[in-house]
Amino acid sequence: MPNYKLLTPGPLTTTDTVKKEMLFDHCTWDDDYKKITLSIREKLLKLAHVSEPEYTVVLMQGSETFGVESVLTSVIGKEDTLLIAANGAYGERMGDIAEHAGISYLMYKEEYDQIPSGEKIGEILKEHPEITHVSMVHSETTSGILNDIASVAKVVKAAGKTFIVDAMSSFGGVDIPVGELGIDFIISSANKCIQGVPGFSFIICNREKLMESKGKARSLSLDLYDQWETMNKDGKWRFTSPTHVVLAFAQALKEMEEEGGIPARAKRYEENNRLLIQNMAQMGIYPYIGSEHQGPIITTFLYPEHHNFSFQEMYQYIKDRGYAIYPGKVTDADTFRIGNIGEIYKEDIEKLCSIIKEFLEEK
Repeated sequence: MPNYKLLTPGPLTTTDTVKKEMLFDHCTWDDDYKKITLSIREKLLKLAHVSEPEYTVVLMQGSETFGVESVLTSVIGKEDTLLIAANGAYGERMGDIAEHAGISYLMYKEEYDQIPSGEKIGEILKEHPEITHVSMVHSETTSGILNDIASVAKVVKAAGKTFIVDAMSSFGGVDIPVGELGIDFIISSANKCIQGVPGFSFIICNREKLMESKGKARSLSLDLYDQWETMNKDGKWRFTSPTHVVLAFAQALKEMEEEGGIPARAKRYEENNRLLIQNMAQMGIYPYIGSEHQGPIITTFLYPEHHNFSFQEMYQYIKDRGYAIYPGKVTDADTFRIGNIGEIYKEDIEKLCSIIKEFLEEK
């Protein structure tokens, strides 16, 4: 099999011990398996710095977008209105979800290299008292920017609105005090900073807000409340769960604890990011995002001036030497992206940069 490491925002490179857990075939009805689900939910609450009964956790089959769609289509009623703060493709995708589901919404857009402003959101909330919910992305992997959810949370909670945060690429890699900020629903997934594999997303919910959502869901399979009601009894998923992915995630959580939890993992990711930016600058390659808002998860780089190669050429050269990077996604600049997360260490960043240097010298 081809063997290379993923320098992406997820799926990402996992440990052999995480992958090994997927060799076991588990029954979804088995009590041991249901206990694993319950344990995962308890550990996720701790990572979010919250606890029962104020908060609870729901695991949802499917990719990251399934989790976001589950929340938006389950907790926003027909009489409600959503404000979406977007500065990238994933914030804009919330608008697509709202369109398809017939959710009443307003879109506040910022440029991809700018963060949504808490002050502007406050003004919009005053102008539109019909708004009941506000949603935004924390780590927008379109650009690598890390949005200021704390300043937005302050404004949203002062206005008495429900706050929904897509923390797909940041939860577990950036410490987020969910209860302190007053986040009502925060969404992430198995294959990001906790370093599991793709197959389910998870939602940490303000329990009172979740209870209020009963009967509002626009989807059967993505009904957040019904999923929670079944899972909360004894750990059984409402419909068939991705058993192999769940076992891998349980192991990934153990390994995260052994590494030192979020503080240790955040430190490793931040060091990867700093080293990457430093080494790339020596080759005349600079980040798209300014240092003030550059996140530690993924970095978007501008192509060097007067380059004479395509992304596919560079990608294949790097892949043949052991690493996979990401194409650019911003619309107003010629870019490519490199992830800093997963089972990636200083030596990987240094090796990658030496490969890129060799590639540039050959061009």
